[in-house]
Amino acid sequence: MSLFALVDCNNFYASCERVFDPSIERRPVVVLSNNDGCVVARSNEAKALGIGMGQPVFQLRDLIREHGVVVRSSNYTLYDDMSRRVFSTVQSFFPAMESYSIDEAFLDLDEVPSDELVDSATTMRSTVLQWTGIPVSVGIGPTKTLAKVANHLAKRDRAGPGVARIDATSRSDLTLSSVDIGDVWGIGWRWKRKLVEHGIRTALDMKQADERWLRRHLNIIGARTARELRGVPAFQLDQEPAPKKSIVRSRSFARPIDDWDELSRALASFAARAAEKLRDQQSAAGVLTVYVSTNRFRPDEPRYANHATVRLLTPTNDTPTLVRHAREAGRRIWREGFRFKKAGVRCSALQPQRPTQLHLFDALDHERSDRIMDVMDRVNRTMGSDTIRSGSMGTGTAWITRREHASPRYTTRWNELPEARTDGGRRGR
Repeated sequence: MSLFALVDCNNFYASCERVFDPSIERRPVVVLSNNDGCVVARSNEAKALGIGMGQPVFQLRDLIREHGVVVRSSNYTLYDDMSRRVFSTVQSFFPAMESYSIDEAFLDLDEVPSDELVDSATTMRSTVLQWTGIPVSVGIGPTKTLAKVANHLAKRDRAGPGVARIDATSRSDLTLSSVDIGDVWGIGWRWKRKLVEHGIRTALDMKQADERWLRRHLNIIGARTARELRGVPAFQLDQEPAPKKSIVRSRSFARPIDDWDELSRALASFAARAAEKLRDQQSAAGVLTVYVSTNRFRPDEPRYANHATVRLLTPTNDTPTLVRHAREAGRRIWREGFRFKKAGVRCSALQPQRPTQLHLFDALDHERSDRIMDVMDRVNRTMGSDTIRSGSMGTGTAWITRREHASPRYTTRWNELPEARTDGGRRGR
């Protein structure tokens, strides 16, 4: 019989912030979105204050001041690296793993003796906490959906061991009846509304629903979800997820941009980031799209939004090529007299990096480009992002996202290592 586990980092962004600042361990913590606009992560203490996910921070100023809420700007460089450390530790216990998101992973437990499952998961959980400082919850079940339900139960029991197991027998029906249909893996708010309208309010209702009805009113995925709640695996572990079909790099600016040179530097940066991601997944883009827009929430200002698309002669992940096309496309849709709030670059029509059918008029030396990009990526991984970068990105940072509450990138920058005091009171790194 198949057995899966879901490992989920508890309040991941807030937990990452606490690892390097023990003084905020029991205080309410919120992490904000780009430009410090909305809440994207909350500690349990912040949730208890009624702070909602996605709530604008300006609505919380009084609450933050009254309760001493710790506010942090999103620090994705830190979170990405901490995620890598957490799941490298997890994988040392259970090698068959599917990375599902930055803070979640599914595990295949088929090779683990049934009577050792909970003990092995508990040991892994303790080791992750000891080695990384990040608390995780573990849910175990015969399908990925039931493992997700079990994880929900493990998180709900805050005083428990952090590991929960659920089976597919009638004994689990009472548990499933306590799980809201919106908490079932894969059930979004649109599906939830439709299901509730038809009397399906809990995971148990979904399990007992007619599969033909689900297939007709939802789709095959909805029917498979019900099958999984019955203990029949419909979703297998995917240890090598398919490459993304498109890559987008965009940003809402801290302040509106009305200068072409400044916007062109932003577009160059987005294109360079997209090129890095393409190389990371060994893909090449055949189409590049640039888009810009003014602030749609400012009716007192003239509005404008547009996009330009370039079909590349030969699919590529070469940074200079993508930067050049992004700036040229951006120039075509640039308009004087507008204040741009958002811009972005999308790479699509992706295909494997090699082999590539070259175009007759393509002048790029692809072998030389591959060598240069490889060197640039290795240097930037070792020495820090943008150690080597396109000159078109410039050196100015006026357009960069507002991050007034940013914590250091403790694990990836030598000059941002955490500081510790010796017994003599001297400070050292």
